[in-house]
Amino acid sequence: MARLHPLLLCVLLLLPLQGGGALLQQGAALPDQDPSLDRIFDRWDSTRTPGCALGVESSDGSHILRAWGMADLEGGIANTPATVFEAGSVSKQFTVAVVVLLALEGRLSLEDDIRTHLPEVPDFGEPIQLRHLVHHVSGLRDWGSVAAISGWGRGARTHTHAHVLEIVSRQEALNFPPGFEYSYSNTGFNLLAMVVERVTGEAFAQVSSDRIFQPLGLHHTHWRDDYRRIVPGRSSAYAPDGEGGYRIDRPIEDVHGNGGLLTTVEDLLRWDAALRSGTLGGPPFVELMHRTGILSSGRPISYAGGLQVGKMDGLPEVAHTGSTAGYRAFLGRYPDQGVSVALLCNSGDVNPGRVGREVARHFLRQQGALPTSGTPTAGGTAPAGVELTPEAAGLRAGLYRNARTGAPLRIHLEEGTLRLDGEAGDPLVPVSPRELYRPDPPSPHPTRLVFREGSPGERAPFVMMEGDWEGDEFLPTEPVSPGPGELDAYRGTFFSDEAVTEFSIEVENEELALRRRPDTRLVLTPLYPDAFSAPSLGRILFHRDSQGAVTGLSVQQDRVYDLRFHLRR
Repeated sequence: MARLHPLLLCVLLLLPLQGGGALLQQGAALPDQDPSLDRIFDRWDSTRTPGCALGVESSDGSHILRAWGMADLEGGIANTPATVFEAGSVSKQFTVAVVVLLALEGRLSLEDDIRTHLPEVPDFGEPIQLRHLVHHVSGLRDWGSVAAISGWGRGARTHTHAHVLEIVSRQEALNFPPGFEYSYSNTGFNLLAMVVERVTGEAFAQVSSDRIFQPLGLHHTHWRDDYRRIVPGRSSAYAPDGEGGYRIDRPIEDVHGNGGLLTTVEDLLRWDAALRSGTLGGPPFVELMHRTGILSSGRPISYAGGLQVGKMDGLPEVAHTGSTAGYRAFLGRYPDQGVSVALLCNSGDVNPGRVGREVARHFLRQQGALPTSGTPTAGGTAPAGVELTPEAAGLRAGLYRNARTGAPLRIHLEEGTLRLDGEAGDPLVPVSPRELYRPDPPSPHPTRLVFREGSPGERAPFVMMEGDWEGDEFLPTEPVSPGPGELDAYRGTFFSDEAVTEFSIEVENEELALRRRPDTRLVLTPLYPDAFSAPSLGRILFHRDSQGAVTGLSVQQDRVYDLRFHLRR
């Protein structure tokens, strides 16, 4: 096909889409009034609230395009199925699609070292391949998290790809060796967009338009590479103001590739049809887009090419959610049932995964693919439990810390039942004296807490097991309540070259306080020895030398494991 005349090539590319997208043009429309569907959107079905647009298509020829709430509260403009929204991280699959198309042409390889294309990325000792970026296993810190630690996060100032690359270039360490584990990071997808520009010599937005948007007829889809550009039909985005109303919450950044796709629900359904049919790139493209990652240990993960490949209520699902400022998005496909759901919202109080899957369940129940009520838990049926003695149960309860990341985790013992801190779901089920089963984990795999052999009468460490795979180890620790004299040891000025920012730690009103220019003041709450929680910042872990003197600190977050600050006296 590469030798065909470009016009003929475009015609051939469009022909399969017309068949795959016929559900939107020729299929029987679902009823305009569906009370049970409307109930899902009741909260946003008002002229006083932002809302959502929804597109659903089914292989039986039925389709629905609906909208609720307002696109612009100031102008009194309602949402419609043609309203343009931002797709948040649903955008990531489009970034991977461009990279995969270039890989199929031989312009690059998914095995390429990122530094081959972007030498500005530091040499961390092990090569970071493009496939590591695609699957969120690169170990690169999330640039937005680093920027927020400095006090200038996303939403606080306008960032460009130049800022992203500059932040990455300052980093002295990874969260973990490439391929070691999965950790969601926007950084990788911004770098992929930059790689496309270096390989093609064209702007990423232009390459995306030429290779995907125009051939597939996605006429309302483009990248937000200039947030100031006028976009006809675009909704504004909002967040709850805490007083029963809303405030404007739109992105003020030009960074894209990780998010930033402006689109409609109909364009998303057209894209989904092309993605499943192989309209672009044929079967090799479809296979690469849906190929899930594998860690260096051999453990498979569910993340593919900007797609989560897993199950919902036991049914195969290919999906992704999105969230940028006040925009929310969901695109889910249920291949065995031939159902696809596209959801775009401009209200920050929408949980896109929950709402999108509620819609999917609604239609899957109509098909008979799901029971009319009830939702199976992710963990499945719990094995038969055993009864622990009060002494044995007491040795499992208490505070633990992640041996690698420092994250705290508490096991509560309440009236003879063990529960994880903050868990509102089922209790932990003892299946042996050394093993607790978690019936409803966030992971799709059954999770077990397997305790090491400990000394009599003492709490023992445990390992979090997901299926047959060993995860992180958690060590028993004790909460602390240091007095003013003990807090004095942490006083000082700490600086990070990686975040280019300074913290001043002082004892104020018998509390440890962190100050950051220009006006941030955070009270640090003790967690365990030398560890404190800081609102909006994460965890602060102080480091000591062999004499016990504090020499520095680390900021620890979900996407930044250990950002170091050294002490300035």
